[in-house]
Amino acid sequence: MIKHQCLFFPQICKIGIIPVLLFLCLFFPCRSQAMEASDIPSLFDALRIEGNLTFCGEKADMESHDTRPRMEKEMLLALWNRPQVVLWIKRANQYFPVIEQKLKESGMPGDLKYIAVVESALRPHAGSAKGAVGFWQFTRSTGQKYGLQIDSQKDERRNIFQSTDAALSYLKELYDIFGSWTLAAAAYNMGEHGLRAEIMVQENSNFYDLYLPLETQQYVFRILAAKQIMTRPEQYGFDFLPEDLYPPLAYEKVSVRCVDLTPIAVVAQAAGTSFKAIKDLNPHLRGHYLAAGRHLIHVPQGSGKDFDKRFQPLMKAWDKDQKDRVYVVRQGDNLSSIAERFNVPLPALIIWNNLDYRQNIHPGDRLVIRSRQLDFQGETN
Repeated sequence: MIKHQCLFFPQICKIGIIPVLLFLCLFFPCRSQAMEASDIPSLFDALRIEGNLTFCGEKADMESHDTRPRMEKEMLLALWNRPQVVLWIKRANQYFPVIEQKLKESGMPGDLKYIAVVESALRPHAGSAKGAVGFWQFTRSTGQKYGLQIDSQKDERRNIFQSTDAALSYLKELYDIFGSWTLAAAAYNMGEHGLRAEIMVQENSNFYDLYLPLETQQYVFRILAAKQIMTRPEQYGFDFLPEDLYPPLAYEKVSVRCVDLTPIAVVAQAAGTSFKAIKDLNPHLRGHYLAAGRHLIHVPQGSGKDFDKRFQPLMKAWDKDQKDRVYVVRQGDNLSSIAERFNVPLPALIIWNNLDYRQNIHPGDRLVIRSRQLDFQGETN
């Protein structure tokens, strides 16, 4: 048994269990009576689920020989990671209103929102080793198939609005193929072609009786566990006050017309906020600039009025300032030497000019350098 534990917890085995326990007692003491173990339902109680489990109105078949172990495994794993469940519930208050509204408008079951919880824990920048990104974990090819812009300028997999539209379109297609939301969820995980093949080969269309990739076999139960816990949080020892939850998204939409490459920092100035606030409200925006064209941007509430009146003069001032800070590349220059000469960070030089680290520069190229050491002719003082 000791050898088995060391295989999974090598650092604890090296340090010794007593110092680890002392550390936990010192830095994670019981905060109050409300946090005592007696107030958290036992795991045995948590596994005693009364009534039928359903997903999108479809009854979960708990009578098959291995369905109970599969469900109990996902319940135990979720409840073991209580901090993660806390974040699920907090984020749900922020993002579920958007998903629920779109589900209602599409006439689709509300339980589909739990797919986003299982896929990304409701994190816009969640990513997987297979290249899936965003709230609904689209790969690049599938995301583009369902209308998402994914390039160097934008990645709409990270946008709760566009990515939810794409996910619902995909799920609706899967439902039309399989005639079951449970099978649609399974296909969302493993792909419709693989699921159709297994149904044909096994001559069985009951998800709970299908032998599928192990991840997919657990996938629906992971969704059921998330639903069970999030719809009855108090039953599992999660007692939230309204102020504990993250507030729903609050924003205004503004249309930004960009004649040329436009810094997001100027958009933030026009909205009276920070670069970070604009990026947080628009997680699909990549880099530091908006490409030429028209963009619909979320800004903090109250900053949309007269936005364009503030934006235009700020943009003109930025354009003029850019022209006054041009350095003409000379023979023998490279990005590192130019950054060193003007005492600016190399990453800043690259961002100011929207360059790539691997990009070559040539004599005669014009670079913007926001340094006081640069005069109007691009010479050092």
